[in-house]
Amino acid sequence: MTALFPFDNSFARLPDRFFARVVPTAVEAPRLVRLNRTLALDLGLDPDRLESPEGFDVLSGRRVAEGAEPLAAAYAGHQFGQFVPQLGDGRAILLGEVVGRDGRRRDIQLKGSGPTPFSRRGDGRAALGPVLREYLVSEAMHALGIPTTRALAAVTTGEPVIRETVLPGAVLTRVASSHIRVGSFQFFAARGDVEGLRALADHAIARHDPEAAEAENPYRALLEGVTRRQAELVARWLGVGFIHGVMNTDNMSIAGETIDYGPCAFLDAYDPATAFSSIDRHGRYAYGNQPRIALWNLTRLAEALLPLLSEDETKAVAEAEAALTGFAGLFEAAYHGLLNRKLGLTTMRDGDPALAGDLLKTMAENGADFTLTFRRLSAAAPGAGPAPEPEAVEAVRSLFIDPTSFDAWAERWRRRLDEEPGSVAGRQALMRSVNPAFIPRNHRVEAMIEAAVERQDFVPFETLLTVLSHPYDDQPDFAQFAEAPEGGGRGYRTFCGT
Repeated sequence: MTALFPFDNSFARLPDRFFARVVPTAVEAPRLVRLNRTLALDLGLDPDRLESPEGFDVLSGRRVAEGAEPLAAAYAGHQFGQFVPQLGDGRAILLGEVVGRDGRRRDIQLKGSGPTPFSRRGDGRAALGPVLREYLVSEAMHALGIPTTRALAAVTTGEPVIRETVLPGAVLTRVASSHIRVGSFQFFAARGDVEGLRALADHAIARHDPEAAEAENPYRALLEGVTRRQAELVARWLGVGFIHGVMNTDNMSIAGETIDYGPCAFLDAYDPATAFSSIDRHGRYAYGNQPRIALWNLTRLAEALLPLLSEDETKAVAEAEAALTGFAGLFEAAYHGLLNRKLGLTTMRDGDPALAGDLLKTMAENGADFTLTFRRLSAAAPGAGPAPEPEAVEAVRSLFIDPTSFDAWAERWRRRLDEEPGSVAGRQALMRSVNPAFIPRNHRVEAMIEAAVERQDFVPFETLLTVLSHPYDDQPDFAQFAEAPEGGGRGYRTFCGT
């Protein structure tokens, strides 16, 4: 019989100082909440075997699969601007890597599977609520077309975890292109371990930027690749109103995937200063700050890579600065290109950033819901939508405290649309493809978690997964899931769950 997971583990072949070898801790009474059968098939795995006692034992941490080389990775990181020289996987264990049917290599990791040498007096466990949040939101982000880690399975452990109160425990099986972070490089740089830094960079190039190996300066090419991916990723976050909540350097993947869904949330009423995380007391990681923080994190990566960029310190700094200089242009191109598509514009003109910016400013001044405004604009473009245009326009106007402020902007928008090529139907299709009808509304996510934690009711979880797997479709039977919460979501708080 073939192995449950056809592991081919490249990270485990790096030197021992890159990680600690550790096995998951068995739990008392595990129960499978959900297996992502579609993802399993994409990975070349047999979902029926994963749901069998054999697979369930592996997903719950009771047994180590054949070919696995379980380990907890070492890394450092800046947490809210303060450097911590050793963090590491305190409650996550990398089982190994598989190569999917598409030829891409991915990590298989158990999150909440017990203590490791990096647990820092923690229990290494995860509570059910954060596990369901990460499963739901990461899969929603995937459906939205945003690069992300994904969830293969969620399992309850039958054991309590102690946080502010007693909560049911759970384990998430997470899939990622890799778990290499900015903090992974900082770990070796802080120790002056240039050989370790080089080995990690070479591994990262082979895995994520193979073309960089042929560049004149491969390590600068690696930095440029990470910079490009992060610029495009954060632009996509902003396009759906996503707030990561804890953009520490140890939570920033060099693969350009969204990782670590702790205190994440989504905008309801548009306000660029919105920060939901209870530990982000000064708004460092607020919605509108995310591009700046991404560049700050990339600068920390560049600092760590300096010994590899050149033996001459002055030249190394120049190489790093040249690579980072590209961030602003890459981000602006991705962000403004996305905003144009959200407004139904297929060409770029000088006044377009101001047009989009003025809409966002008006939305902020009027408490307009971010997702509903753009979705309803899809039907309010001249002649577009199933409803007569006056009704479609009124649906957008009603989102603004002062509807006349929208009217003034909309007149400019319509004049700009008149300059566009293409059909009305094509414009509407474009706008609907980038303006989701459904996002993981914060109040819906909280209600789902409450049902699962307090009543062991997983029906809301399954329903939300169904809705969010098709975020760009209207889904009339689930129309209530598109509605904004009362009060525009103000006062909502998230918690990291660790």
